[in-house]
Amino acid sequence: MTTITDETALWSRARSGDGRAFAALFDAHRDRAFRHALRLVASAHDAEDVVAAAFLELWRKRDGVPIVDGSVLPWLLVTITNLARNSGRGLRRYRAAIDRLPRSHDRADPAETAEERIAREQLLGAVRALGEPDAALLLLTAIEGFTPTEAAAAVGISPGAARVRLHRSRKRLRGRLGTPLDLLDPIDPADAADPTLQEGAAR
Repeated sequence: MTTITDETALWSRARSGDGRAFAALFDAHRDRAFRHALRLVASAHDAEDVVAAAFLELWRKRDGVPIVDGSVLPWLLVTITNLARNSGRGLRRYRAAIDRLPRSHDRADPAETAEERIAREQLLGAVRALGEPDAALLLLTAIEGFTPTEAAAAVGISPGAARVRLHRSRKRLRGRLGTPLDLLDPIDPADAADPTLQEGAAR
């Protein structure tokens, strides 16, 4: 398990062009990145493509990637969300590199039920109904367990703005879906009584 201290040191080396350090970061985060991608795309094959593109983007933009709590993972998950929302366009620039990568054959879950598949498709439809910052904030907080403050840092906005966006996103998706999704539940019951959110939702 990579600690925050370990990852900070690895990322410092990776930013300087150390391929081995970057490979160690890939090993540390690829499984969680894949699980996140698999929730948002139609197949394990597509999830692998999205994850590969996200890590390629991490390498390409390494000098400007924001670190949240000593980790690049939040940025990776935001990038995966954005790529999954626009998988056709978003992966085009990486297609040649992705096509050269080896494929895993044990990633798909054959035990996925029809109900789980419908829930995943419902989630993807909900995410695509939102803009990139809102989709990323919702998934980071509701599914990946990050706080609104951490998610805000990964997206590049203030914590207050993130909380208002989350409130609006839940309200919008409830109206669109007509049926509740677990990810629409408030992160904090106090959110419902937060005057800042109420003011933001009214604007």
